[in-house]
Amino acid sequence: MDSAESKLERQQKLNQVYEEMGKVVVGQRYMINRLLIGMLTNGHILLEGVPGLAKTLTVNTLAKTLSLNFQRIQFTPDLLPADLIGTMIYNQKNASFEVKKGPIFANLVLADEVNRSPAKVQSALLECMQEKQVTIGETTFQLDRPFLVMATQNPVEQEGTYPLPEAQMDRFMMKVYIDYPTKDEELEVMRRMSDMGFTSEVNAVLDKDMAALMSKDINDVAISEILEKYIIELVFASRKPLEYGLKDESHYIQFGVSPRATISLHRAARAMAYFQGRDFVLPEDIKEVAPDVLNHRIILNYEAEADGVNARQIVDRILAKVAIGK
Repeated sequence: MDSAESKLERQQKLNQVYEEMGKVVVGQRYMINRLLIGMLTNGHILLEGVPGLAKTLTVNTLAKTLSLNFQRIQFTPDLLPADLIGTMIYNQKNASFEVKKGPIFANLVLADEVNRSPAKVQSALLECMQEKQVTIGETTFQLDRPFLVMATQNPVEQEGTYPLPEAQMDRFMMKVYIDYPTKDEELEVMRRMSDMGFTSEVNAVLDKDMAALMSKDINDVAISEILEKYIIELVFASRKPLEYGLKDESHYIQFGVSPRATISLHRAARAMAYFQGRDFVLPEDIKEVAPDVLNHRIILNYEAEADGVNARQIVDRILAKVAIGK
């Protein structure tokens, strides 16, 4: 059994990851934190933000600090499922078909601008995310562990995009909205990028074995029955808002969150507690990650769109209304 010192050393490794990434990425600690939560809890992450917020750079840098096999796939309208998962090719020398594996066979896959590819490609990616396996021809291949998809999408340009269906977005553990940097952070970005000698080299801090041990540490984080029931109440408040006094919100919600949200919120809360150096969950941990876990799973109706109401506002109202120990 691991000693307390060993667990403490592993927690301190997280600070080293932040330090290494800080050599390349200015600020964006919130995004890095959510990516690490996904990494250590086997949860896929969808990043949404306007261009130029270092989404791609951050995922690329994270892969280097974690010493993982990394592949970046640029999603385009002409991308085919075979370009993603691989295909069978004919070997004239051996007079037989051979499997050529695609870029999906990696530990960390960056699906850049995932909403720019058609539904067939999106479905192939989401199937890999769910099943953790790929079938090429008649052969099924297990994907390497850990296997994480970090997808990005641009909310600005709608022309030539294929939005992810709401039901399929449920495969992502969290949808993280990336905001603009602060004035000081943007000043630092400007100075770094104007330095022609600037290099983006980082050192590897974690490997697969260390990440697996940290995942086990997170799994050992205690959460009380009261807080587990609190998670259930949050989930059910999205499904039956009237029972929780959310009369106004009930007019806008078409479908509440799925059971995947319950599982993801439970995992993410324990990870947040671990990142704070604790071996037990507090209510604040749940509230901290709830918006990222729930916002893309609540499906709103046209009335909400007409009134300018979004899912994040609904989640905030649920968190404000649902009491712990109800």
